[in-house]
Amino acid sequence: MIAPINVSDLKTYPLKKRYSKVRVADFATPWKRGGSFKAFCDGLPDILAVKSLRAVARAIAKAHRKRRPVIIGIGAHVIKVGLAPIITDLMERGIVTAVAMNGAGIIHDFELALMGHTSEEVDAEIDEGRFGMAEETGRILNDAIILGAAAGQGLGEAIGTYMHHAAPQFPNRRTSILATGVRLGIPVTVHVAVGTDIIHMHPSADGAAIGATSLLDFRRLTAVVAKMEGGVYVNIGSAVILPEVFLKTLSLGRNLGHPISNITTANMDFLVHYRPQTNVVRRPTQKGGQGYSLTGHHEIMLPLLAAAVLEELG
Repeated sequence: MIAPINVSDLKTYPLKKRYSKVRVADFATPWKRGGSFKAFCDGLPDILAVKSLRAVARAIAKAHRKRRPVIIGIGAHVIKVGLAPIITDLMERGIVTAVAMNGAGIIHDFELALMGHTSEEVDAEIDEGRFGMAEETGRILNDAIILGAAAGQGLGEAIGTYMHHAAPQFPNRRTSILATGVRLGIPVTVHVAVGTDIIHMHPSADGAAIGATSLLDFRRLTAVVAKMEGGVYVNIGSAVILPEVFLKTLSLGRNLGHPISNITTANMDFLVHYRPQTNVVRRPTQKGGQGYSLTGHHEIMLPLLAAAVLEELG
């Protein structure tokens, strides 16, 4: 049998000389009824995700004060969970200076502006081949894209412009990120993977128009990212398309000689995915700046971040 090791000569040191990651000073403050939102924010524990949330809020506020770009990339789910008013408010305030979305984003933005509701029950429709077959969604969006291509517009601009020209059709256009972008002159770009969106199934879909307008949007987003030094990019709820798009815009901008190193990036999602962590948080900031991850449900985390930014700006 092996004898147990003799620990009588173990070397120790005083606890007060050890570095500790958690201190009482960092603890949360219990909530008091009737308090302000600032008191709530200040009372959060200054540990882990709260430190990241505060850092991202400070970075956005700093970029806004210095008139540097604050870009957000969103998956369609962000719109589906009712967060368009949060985004359009930040656009109205001049805090968010550009928005990028995937192809599905235009579906929900459009349907909400047109009808005030969106998000069909896929399980109930797929068996009969009815999924994605809403007539107005397919016809009008494809018409808007074709008109936009003919006018030399990007895809996001094309749909936002259509909403303004046909304003009576869109009683809820104030909730539309696309329409708000056109009204304020803020770029809202759309990055499409052909075949992923329901409007691609419709007979009016024009691949040349979709491709031309989405490519123009890619180059327009690159022009914004190229001037992003000192700015912020936040990816919210896109696991594949927008992280890939952002990395390409960054590489293209740097290739063309733009200094894009001192930047802040953040990924917000309720699951941790490979591409956002790699292509948003880590790779873009490996030559400078800082990347953060904020994990949680969009409908809680984005309003919290937006409010924290407003409090930071005073």
